[in-house]
Amino acid sequence: MKNQGGRRWPLVVLTSSPFHGHMTPTLQLAKALHAKGFSIAIAHSKVNPPDPSNHPSFMFLPLSDNLSAIDDSGSFSNFIHTLNKNCKPSFQEHLTRLISEQNEENRSIVVIYDFIMSFAGSVSVDLNLAAIVFRTCSAAYFPAFLARLQLRQEGRFLEQDYAIQEMVPNFHPLRYKDLPFSKSPIEDWQQLVAIFSKQIRPSAVIWNTIKSLEDESLTRIQEHYQVPVFAVGPLHKITPTPPTNFLQEDITCISWLDKQPPKSVIYISFGSLVTLDKKMLTEIAWSLAKSNQRFLWAVRPGSVCDSEWMEFLPEDFIEETKERGLIVKWVPQRELLSHFAVGGFWSHCGWNSILESISEGVPLICQPANVDQMVNARYVSFVWKIGIELERFERGEMESLIRRVMVDEEGEEMRVRAIGMKEMVKEAVENGGVSHDSLEGLVGFISSC
Repeated sequence: MKNQGGRRWPLVVLTSSPFHGHMTPTLQLAKALHAKGFSIAIAHSKVNPPDPSNHPSFMFLPLSDNLSAIDDSGSFSNFIHTLNKNCKPSFQEHLTRLISEQNEENRSIVVIYDFIMSFAGSVSVDLNLAAIVFRTCSAAYFPAFLARLQLRQEGRFLEQDYAIQEMVPNFHPLRYKDLPFSKSPIEDWQQLVAIFSKQIRPSAVIWNTIKSLEDESLTRIQEHYQVPVFAVGPLHKITPTPPTNFLQEDITCISWLDKQPPKSVIYISFGSLVTLDKKMLTEIAWSLAKSNQRFLWAVRPGSVCDSEWMEFLPEDFIEETKERGLIVKWVPQRELLSHFAVGGFWSHCGWNSILESISEGVPLICQPANVDQMVNARYVSFVWKIGIELERFERGEMESLIRRVMVDEEGEEMRVRAIGMKEMVKEAVENGGVSHDSLEGLVGFISSC
């Protein structure tokens, strides 16, 4: 495809971090841009790489990260620092080669990079390329991050100085407990702030969200960056892609759901990274048993401390729930949430999971763990009112929340609101919708670089 003057549209190089929740929307964005006529290259770490066979039209650029796995046993900030340091040289080599090749074809290069992979932005600027940052979290997370920066500038830290249930001044509706990284050590938070505060000013910002859902937060983002901001989500509804899971999906759960009554099953999953202890999972198990509700529980291998899979579960729990419960290792989540039998989602509140739940009108039980998940849970429960946040990790409290969402009138009211948001998503991605138009604006911006 060519622009006026015969110059070809830019090659778009997308750089993703190795986290499942980041890689998935990056590939969805790549597919959306490819459908508009752009050539696509994916620069990725060798940890958790995408499968090129799922995307035969893309060029793949592996980055030498010298890492064997995502290391969550120590400091998260140290892992991010090492990832950026190790990937930078090979990324620069790839871009230098591509620049030479594209110059011969009279075509420029535009880089879209995951916020976590900040080296890609600095390398792009050094090479005089347009650098667009892609944020895979909620827009509401950004003001929360600014609030933490403000506290740091005051020399104060939430863990030391504040009552965590109090509201944060000028950052409604957030409480101190909702701010990001509140469960990380202070030293780790300081290092992360240092890393993320040194980011270059991008040419534009892309957010996987919906303007009509997060308009106020997007306005704050626009005021902060002073560059174009494109809210193009939810990307999974704009460009469905093949699975980017790092675990094998158990599709037999769908046939099990087919046999259940409408809206009768609560689905439980805490994502691809969250690790919980045996005591917590045992309490969850017995709350499911005592609630007397049908359930489908995705227990990721290695997600339970000191357990390979589900051997932590009491035998009498398995026996008591075998007729109305199913436990699997991993599921096709988007397909599952759209199933008629699913009536609720007990989630860690990662942003992809929230978008997928909203898109299918499914209310939530929120059990956030870290980073942006506390912010997401607050908006789900307090602002959008399509879920309830679990704040006391006790069997009786969990059982109560299951019933409130699945069978009580309160849960039906949440479901009505969630279905309304489902319609909002549908309108946003259709022709003339806010996300559709924002994607068209992004295409115009990239083609003009």
